[in-house]
Amino acid sequence: MDRKRLISLHGGHSGQYCNHAKDLLEDIIIRYIELGFTKVGITEHVPPVNDQFLYPEEIELNLTTADLHKKFKEYFKNLRHLKKKYAPKIKIFIGMETETHVGYVDHIKNLISTFQPDYIVGSVHHVDDICFDYSKKKYDKAASVCGSYDVMYEKYFDLQYAMIKSLKPFVVGHFDLIRIYDKSYKNRLLLPQIKQKIKRNLTLIKSLNLVMDFNLRPLARGEKEPYITPSILKIVKNMGIRIVPGDDSHGVDEAGLYVDKAIEILDTYEFDTQWPDPVLLT
Repeated sequence: MDRKRLISLHGGHSGQYCNHAKDLLEDIIIRYIELGFTKVGITEHVPPVNDQFLYPEEIELNLTTADLHKKFKEYFKNLRHLKKKYAPKIKIFIGMETETHVGYVDHIKNLISTFQPDYIVGSVHHVDDICFDYSKKKYDKAASVCGSYDVMYEKYFDLQYAMIKSLKPFVVGHFDLIRIYDKSYKNRLLLPQIKQKIKRNLTLIKSLNLVMDFNLRPLARGEKEPYITPSILKIVKNMGIRIVPGDDSHGVDEAGLYVDKAIEILDTYEFDTQWPDPVLLT
């Protein structure tokens, strides 16, 4: 494996700034250097727009939205310091990962204006303002509120389309995350009404010249496929959309994990692996 091809543009979540991650951000960056990475994008989660969207572990720690905004400010200050400190060894891109729920557009645009990241990862973790990827229980609740799993998928891709159109994120995060707890996802993604929305979203991504996240988090959980699943990956390739690995790491032991495997898969599909440098497009 050519070390120059090693990259992640979605990850670097650390215990310093994310309560469901672990380890120091600097230790994670050192790990990327040890692995031979020459480029990496660090994309911490944005703070919530209000306390309604606190994660369970944040509530257990009695944290508030104000606390998380303060922590997010510290994240940018520290990462800018680390970017300069390790510049001779690795090129660090300073990013952030969005949320998509009520009030997110103005909230994200305000964060961009305040912190001036190098780029953003556009992600959807909520449907009907329920964080469906936190647990199977939350996933099933979101489906129940929607009326069915099929409708939840449709709403997810509609939210994703609106997010991409509004924010124009350089990287579109874990495109098919909505399948996270669905054992029947392969068939569901092929349903005509869902497949139509997938193609619509991919057409928008292509028209905006965005990059898709080949997200390796499922492999770290012992699953067989990254996000994006092969049926969608084939369409992505045929449309000429760019795709870049993202380890979605949440600690030192996950930094760079399975990126080698991701590049092998992308080579098999004959994707271009001359990775573009991320930029702020909004």
